[in-house]
Amino acid sequence: MLDAAGEALYVGKAASLKRRVVNYTQLARLPVRLQRMVSETASLEVVTTHTEAEALLLEANFIKRLRPRFNVLLRDDKSFPYILLTGRIDRTMKTGADPTGEAARLRRSKGGPAPADWIGVAKYRGARTHEGEFWGPYASAGAVNRTLNALERAFLLRSCSDGVFSGRTRPCLKFQLRRCSGPCVERVGADDYARLVQQAREFLAGRSREVQDELAAAMNRAAGNLEYEAAARYRDRIRALTQVQAQQDINLEGLDLEEADVIAAASASGQVCVQVFFFRGGRNNGNRAYFPRHDRALAEDEVLAAFVAQFYDNNPPPRQVLLSHPLAEAALIGEALSVRAGHRVAVTSPLRGAKRRLVELALANARDAIARRLAESATQRDLLERLAAAFALEAPPQRIEVYDNSHVAGRNAVGGMIVAGPEGFRRNAYRKFNIRGARAVVPAAANDTGAGTGGVREASEGHSPGDDYAMMREVLSRRFARALEDDAGREDWPDLVLIDGGAGQLAVAEAVLTELGIDDVPLVAIAKGPDRDAGRERFFMPGRAAFSLPERDPALYFLQRLRDEAHRFAIGAHRARRSQAIARSPLDEIAGIGARRKKALLTHFGSAREVSRAGLDDLARVPGISTTVAKRIYDHFHGGG
Repeated sequence: MLDAAGEALYVGKAASLKRRVVNYTQLARLPVRLQRMVSETASLEVVTTHTEAEALLLEANFIKRLRPRFNVLLRDDKSFPYILLTGRIDRTMKTGADPTGEAARLRRSKGGPAPADWIGVAKYRGARTHEGEFWGPYASAGAVNRTLNALERAFLLRSCSDGVFSGRTRPCLKFQLRRCSGPCVERVGADDYARLVQQAREFLAGRSREVQDELAAAMNRAAGNLEYEAAARYRDRIRALTQVQAQQDINLEGLDLEEADVIAAASASGQVCVQVFFFRGGRNNGNRAYFPRHDRALAEDEVLAAFVAQFYDNNPPPRQVLLSHPLAEAALIGEALSVRAGHRVAVTSPLRGAKRRLVELALANARDAIARRLAESATQRDLLERLAAAFALEAPPQRIEVYDNSHVAGRNAVGGMIVAGPEGFRRNAYRKFNIRGARAVVPAAANDTGAGTGGVREASEGHSPGDDYAMMREVLSRRFARALEDDAGREDWPDLVLIDGGAGQLAVAEAVLTELGIDDVPLVAIAKGPDRDAGRERFFMPGRAAFSLPERDPALYFLQRLRDEAHRFAIGAHRARRSQAIARSPLDEIAGIGARRKKALLTHFGSAREVSRAGLDDLARVPGISTTVAKRIYDHFHGGG
């Protein structure tokens, strides 16, 4: 269903389209929510599928992509972390650490072990396209880190990147701490290391008892042979496994939960919490709470049905899905998930027995989570009311946007925008702006005592390095120009804009909004007090003298948290951009040099520096490098062309 502007209002499926549409024409029988939806509907678009299962999958995909106002929306759809066993490890786990294979080639030429020959363990998040074996998902980074810690201590697998592995000439600290077997310097044989990897696989697959029995037998043999140091090492490995098992907190004896998710929904005060527990290999991999956006008139089972379809749109379905509520379309959902997963997925709602007790546990966690959220919301509402009073706003703000910039002498400059509201920080709405260069804006006659900001003046040439005013101008211009174009209905516009800075930054912000014809977004700048003391912040608003809030005012603490969160986010984005710049090769800047040609150049010359020193004839002799490309490379490094 589309409105007059062509925006999606609702996405649904129906075995009989005629009956579904006729039902919407009987307005008197519809709830208020659907009456409002029908009144805004200007047109319908229909997609025909071969099966109902295919329609269900398509519906979930459309809802995720179009985010219609009248559907239940899963707001937090980020991917879950996994554990990856692989012979190629890099710090980001997005690509191999050595895409050219140069490190491995050099290692082999020296007679040392190549990284790819020694499987390591790493945390991984993202599309599962990396080579290796994936184990999970885990509910949180903490759950993954605990398991990784146990794997290192129990199985002594490497966790270093390929670059670090290739560069080692002696064991690292982890070897001394008995958390790695030292394959980089051949302190362990290939067969023994392969056995460690196999034991780790068995542990991750849920066969930890067999692994412990094997280690216990080895410990007893070592003790019987008076090899007490070896026996102590086996003892420590057994302890590591025992500790991670003790952290599961849930007794799964007698349960067939090799691969299952337990999903429960609970509601209170018009909100629904969906709690998801992950069980893999017979172990609890943690749990996570979700608060999907939905109409308050919807029942728990309706929200749960919509949640399940969307949740598995970007997460691999397990073999069992246990639900707290029976769903009318459980069989259809199971069929659709089976198509997606490539194996049978059973979607059930157990009524009794051990599995029902697990569902009740998930329900209890959902109720606790929603109770905490309601308590936090009450506190948050009070803080927002205090902000409205302090800044003379018409109503408590529902969306606060806070802006800050981060750079070092103008290099790798990044602007950060964080968002907060009644539900707290909305991290899925955070945005970063890689600052590309803007007109320099210098505040004219800005002061921190008078009412008004004194206007701005523009420099005719681009901003100089470190020009914070120009950077803020670029960030705000891009944010609100995009909002005017893509969000004319103002669904995601701020009720309050908070800027980290003083009167000068406020002047810039005011000028940007004026140029864009926006005059109804409240602006506040927050500046640290004398000696940058927290608690002595000064606030600047258009048409109002600078002022401070009482040191113990809860609103002040809240504003400090907002400012600090924006600062943290901007610094993190800047560091990430700086790291990418450091890792970037000069060859990446040359047009027409992709991964294949870059690999050929590095293989032939050994380094980017040697490429820069090469002559035209030498460059043209590289396989895959034509005379034209060779001249382009030469001109890039020698200022020609």
